[in-house]
Amino acid sequence: MKESVFDILNERGFIQQCTNEEKVKEILDNEKISFYIGFDPTADSLHIGHFLTIMVMSHLQKHGHKPIALVGGGTGMIGDPTDRTDMRKMMTLDEIKSNAGKFKTQLSKFIDFSDDKAIMVDNADWLLNLEYIPFLREYGVHFSVNRMLTADSYKTRLEKGLSFLEFNYMIMQAYDFLELNRRHNCVLQLGGNDQWSNIIAGIELLRRVDSKEGYGLTLTLLTTSDNKKMGKTQQGAVWLDPQKTSPYDFYQYWRNIEDASVIKCLKLLTFLPMNEIEVLAKLEGSEINKAKEVLAFEITKMVHNEEEAEKAKQAALALFSGASASGSIPESELSKSEFVDSGINIIDLLEKTQVISSRGNGRRLIQQGGIKINESKIDSIDYIVSLESFSEGSIMVQKGKKTFLKVILKD
Repeated sequence: MKESVFDILNERGFIQQCTNEEKVKEILDNEKISFYIGFDPTADSLHIGHFLTIMVMSHLQKHGHKPIALVGGGTGMIGDPTDRTDMRKMMTLDEIKSNAGKFKTQLSKFIDFSDDKAIMVDNADWLLNLEYIPFLREYGVHFSVNRMLTADSYKTRLEKGLSFLEFNYMIMQAYDFLELNRRHNCVLQLGGNDQWSNIIAGIELLRRVDSKEGYGLTLTLLTTSDNKKMGKTQQGAVWLDPQKTSPYDFYQYWRNIEDASVIKCLKLLTFLPMNEIEVLAKLEGSEINKAKEVLAFEITKMVHNEEEAEKAKQAALALFSGASASGSIPESELSKSEFVDSGINIIDLLEKTQVISSRGNGRRLIQQGGIKINESKIDSIDYIVSLESFSEGSIMVQKGKKTFLKVILKD
């Protein structure tokens, strides 16, 4: 019996909402369609929040469907108000073009762009050439301002001020779906669950203007158990670019995620068979660390490569278990009472653990790039080391190339 890709996505926990579940399942399981996912070009690398959507694109392509990666070169010049309390950075065309090229390089690790099996498009190709009055007369007439204002993406911004520039975003995204249907016969739009209102707007515009049926499917957002978006660290976002987040730091992020998120991430972010994940789901207590190691290795292997994943794994083992167990890495204890608001200044930490001879020595070392925490270089004397940095109750402090200290957190 033919494997159902819709059931695969559902079983692994990707699907949140669907405009017509029965029909979407039918076309995904029995037809070969084109679908699209949009990428905001405001950064020069994709991050782990994008990785979930990349996994969906890969699942669908493996079952014969054609991914369209849409870079928002046009909408990026306006800014999506979704999940924002302020306006996004305005991008130039050159910045957007450069970022799009980097996106395609990263996507190509997971999506096959050869022989038209997938394409990348830029909505600047059609949005920047629109004439304002004709566009409003032909397409703006189909949008109700009252209804638009009920969308969460607008409601959250109204309190602090929503610019008319951003107010146009929903119309622009809806028009994208119409253009992609006309140009590439795209019938399905996918996005994060926070894009539901924008997706519905596109489906309705396609129906009203061209009398065609389109479909929408939203994906679960990658969040922690307390509903915070995953992918943020003290140093910022967790990027797919190794120059922005090293393979070791990338590995360590997944190795140190909360216990409650491990199985969910194995389902969403790896291709491990469900029966293997079910075995890992039965692990309890400290045994859960084995599942974390599998998760960290599998994701690092996909995003970087197997060699980098193995190096990161061995480095983590050497620093956090083997080397210190053999006595080659000294240890120091630090009390939680030393922390203010769950954090401690890097200079204070170095001084209390006697890594530095004086505060001036500590400042000079940091300014020269000579201090690392868990393999991440510290570049500011104001850096705050959080309690969350202590993986299994400890962190590794490195001074220079050869001096290591394992700092153990005590109550």
